[in-house]
Amino acid sequence: MAFEPDRVVYKICTREAWEAALEDGELRASLDDERDGYVHLSAAHQVRGSLLKHFSRQAGLVLLTVPAASLPEGVLRWEVSRAGQAFPHLYTPLRRELVAEVVDLPLGIDGVHQLPEGF
Repeated sequence: MAFEPDRVVYKICTREAWEAALEDGELRASLDDERDGYVHLSAAHQVRGSLLKHFSRQAGLVLLTVPAASLPEGVLRWEVSRAGQAFPHLYTPLRRELVAEVVDLPLGIDGVHQLPEGF
């Protein structure tokens, strides 16, 4: 599995939310997404920090891989957020056909999510 941080962005969500997206055609907005008016995404180097800050010890998560080139023009914006870092924000619903890969994020014995090898 090759992850290219400059070419893809990532969404962390529950397996249940992803399965609903398969039926509905798009991922339902999380409470944070609704509050802020965009879909929160992460670059590859930000995924671990996002997991620790927002999803600590939460089971049943998946990592959605979204090629940036598959997104409609102008809907992905890199905006300064946590710790002065620019994070990718999606200003349109995340449709299921934009997701290239779905990877389970199991919890390790230490309660930390296990990312795929090579990530």
